[in-house]
Amino acid sequence: IKGRQRQLNYKNIEPQESQGCGCTWALGKKGGSGAGKPQGTQVSGYLDDCTCDVETVDRFNNYRLFPRLQNLLESDYFRYYKVNLKRPCPFWNDISQCGRRDCAVKPCQSDEVPDGIKSVSYKYSEEANSLIEECEQAERLGAVDESLSEETQKAVLQWTKHDDSSDNFCEADDIQSPDAEYVDLLLNPERYTGYKGPDAWKIWNVIYEENCFKPQTIKRPLNPLASGQGKSEENTFYSWLEGLCVEKRAFYRLISGLHASINVHLSARYLLQDTWLEKKWGHNVTEFQQRFDGILTKGEGPRRLKNLYFLYLIELRALSKVVPFFERPDFQLFTGNKIQDAENKMLLLEILHEIKSFPLHFDENSFFAGDKKEANKLKEDFRLHFRNISRIMDCVGCLKCRLWGKLQTQGLGTALKILFSEKLIANMPESGPSYEFHLTRQEIVSLFNAFGRISTSVKELENFRKLLQNIH
Repeated sequence: IKGRQRQLNYKNIEPQESQGCGCTWALGKKGGSGAGKPQGTQVSGYLDDCTCDVETVDRFNNYRLFPRLQNLLESDYFRYYKVNLKRPCPFWNDISQCGRRDCAVKPCQSDEVPDGIKSVSYKYSEEANSLIEECEQAERLGAVDESLSEETQKAVLQWTKHDDSSDNFCEADDIQSPDAEYVDLLLNPERYTGYKGPDAWKIWNVIYEENCFKPQTIKRPLNPLASGQGKSEENTFYSWLEGLCVEKRAFYRLISGLHASINVHLSARYLLQDTWLEKKWGHNVTEFQQRFDGILTKGEGPRRLKNLYFLYLIELRALSKVVPFFERPDFQLFTGNKIQDAENKMLLLEILHEIKSFPLHFDENSFFAGDKKEANKLKEDFRLHFRNISRIMDCVGCLKCRLWGKLQTQGLGTALKILFSEKLIANMPESGPSYEFHLTRQEIVSLFNAFGRISTSVKELENFRKLLQNIH
């Protein structure tokens, strides 16, 4: 990343145990038998580094937030996501592409995407939208069209400058590339695809081993290549983890939480039956147990689930902080359908005010609060590590897994950008373009869909608890 990227050696990574990602690139082996009796998959009580508890999150998410959030994500503004799935892996060349039908992504035809979405990138106001095509053309030519008003020229330059700034935690796709296409997320759901094995394991091992501030001499729990691993090795790992500063510990827990959340999705939308007549998707309790049962995972599963709740609280906090951006009268969820756009903005604000009312938000004030020079260095490391992870998503061999991996990492990166932009958000003007802080449509769509995935995971945990109780 512009000469500052950490030198990473990804060439000869050995496959290690995987806990889940994107589709089945998470699942190391096919479920169905040998999981033993269901036990130990429930988590409860207070969460580490938080004042909140699992039960409060469950009640808030499952009964107050989840239904309305799903309605919002089914709207045109949020269901269409532009992504480049043809970008080459920047770290190694030996990518084995998944040839299974379920790994494929069906892009949208041009006439399937609302015109208002195709022609707009920034979406500050309907008036601004009429100038966007000219602005985008100016950016592509490397200059600002002199026929635009002085104010619009200034806005384009400011936006471009901001998008290239060091505040972004993800390396975003070039959505102007001919290879970038719109995808209907509702028609390409995240679920089990059958993509697994060493190629899938490699992705997560690179993420954990090279980007989570972890010495390579310290092995993650349940690493199948580490002989004789037992309780002492697990204790060594968590002694090391708990000894980290809060920021680095939080970074690991965010990645572990994302990993766990994706595994919940795959277990909940598992391919249970595949015949020439039909495919049947549903809850695979055995697969869920193999990933999260306390005994089967030697205590690791419940830790993963608690990290999922930690991730939920981080993204929830970011959404509560960014409310002023969406409250501005100039902001619209613009698709070209005025009535639906107005209704969806009203629903969006209802959801955000519900989120803001949550009583036990994560307190991010402890992040980067020490010596200013050291804090800035740590923040930069934090950002660069996460940008590396966003780039690794281009190395995923399953296109559907790549799609959801890119969307969810961009969503989490946008949440981190918001958390570290509190002063910029507070200083936004009440109307007109916000030069210091803005979110592109790509960031907005990924932010809410990524949180929608975490919200779905929390809801699915309740469903799995009921299924496990029925087994008894």
